Amino acid sequence: MSEVSEKAYQPPAPVLSAGQSYASVTAKISDIVLTPRTPVGWAMGFLVAFFFFQVFLISISYLVYEGLGLWGLNNPVGWGFAIVHFVWWIGIGHAGTLISAILLLLRQQWRNAINRFAEAMTIFAVMCAAVFPIFHTGRPWLAIYWLLPYPNSMSIWPQFRSPLMWDVFAVSTYFSVSLIFWYLGLIPDLATLRDRARNRIVQVFYGVLSLGWRNSAAHWHRYEMAALLLAGLSTPLVLSVHSIVSFDFSTSLVPGWHTTIFPPYFVAGAVYAGFAMVLTLGIPIRKFYKLEQVITERHLNNMAKVMLTTGLIVAYGYFMESFMAWYSASTWEQFMMKNRQTGPYGGYYWMLILCNVVVPQLLWSKRCRLSPVWLMVVSMFINAGMWLERFIIVITSLHRDFMPSSWDLYSPTKWDWALYLGTFGLFFTCFFLFIRVLPMIAIAEIRTLVPESEKGKS
Repeated sequence: MSEVSEKAYQPPAPVLSAGQSYASVTAKISDIVLTPRTPVGWAMGFLVAFFFFQVFLISISYLVYEGLGLWGLNNPVGWGFAIVHFVWWIGIGHAGTLISAILLLLRQQWRNAINRFAEAMTIFAVMCAAVFPIFHTGRPWLAIYWLLPYPNSMSIWPQFRSPLMWDVFAVSTYFSVSLIFWYLGLIPDLATLRDRARNRIVQVFYGVLSLGWRNSAAHWHRYEMAALLLAGLSTPLVLSVHSIVSFDFSTSLVPGWHTTIFPPYFVAGAVYAGFAMVLTLGIPIRKFYKLEQVITERHLNNMAKVMLTTGLIVAYGYFMESFMAWYSASTWEQFMMKNRQTGPYGGYYWMLILCNVVVPQLLWSKRCRLSPVWLMVVSMFINAGMWLERFIIVITSLHRDFMPSSWDLYSPTKWDWALYLGTFGLFFTCFFLFIRVLPMIAIAEIRTLVPESEKGKS
């Protein structure tokens, strides 16, 4: 290697900071859970989240009592905030499965420090997403069973050709596999907490959850085989779930929805939004719990690169929507695209372009990719931009349909906003409880990185 190339070459940042040992890794992560004193910051955050969880319960209860007239739905906008937020929350959960499954199959070691809380994020996001279509049916206690795929003697069979039916299959399978995968990864760490706990009740609690794990070779063999099998099952789900969600739109004849680019465009957007949320959660966790030696600059850099890549795919999708509306010479498609860009919601469209296309270009800079502050700013822009994308897709294709006499604007009511903010309460209440009761970072997987860390010290 020449002298110039030697100077130009810089080895990648370590996955685990130098000087870590098995004991230090175990103590650093497990003490977050086993400490008898609850941090004040955690308590304050939990109280805020729990307040919004009460807002969620109130809005759901009043919705059941009063009916869907509480929402801002009208004719022709029969799909409003409920479907916008269903697609948004499902997208949030995609990064967890990608980190857990695909990166595991690719043997990417940098996933080890972030996969646990990303998987938890996936489960809680899917829980929030499921709320909206269930209650959008109007009276779920009478209607929801029509979507369940079981033989029955009812007068009308479920419509198996409907993508709304496929949603039930895909999302329920996605949730089930993600939950099993998440719990499987927890088992060795639960045994570690069981062995390190000093309180008898805590020992019994983690002992029951650890399912008799004894760290034997046979246990590890079964564990690794099960993890690979679940990763193989989860990988197609990453591609299929949001593809099927996109079919809710693309199999229709509504201008702006009837396009074949939606499945890959939705999947890329879901990974884009998911990694933005992982950074939104991971950066404060990293700072508050002083985990800079475990969640290193390499993790931030790699996640920023994934966001940049998927962001470029999303930007290409926006361009192709406009291009195909022009190239198709379809009067309705051209009108729809013009309405998106210059109609009543045109400001939202250009805010979407700013958040999802312009601001993420900062990630070309390595200084930005390695800065937690800048990454947090970019991630928040992407979170907002992906919400605007779902709002634009749903609302602007409906509020001006084929009959000008039925055109109407969509205005969400306070109860629309209350339910949306309430799902944040549900999400963060679950997340705060998770980081207090369970190890947010996979102890057993971080231990596998210790030999390299010890080499770095020497």
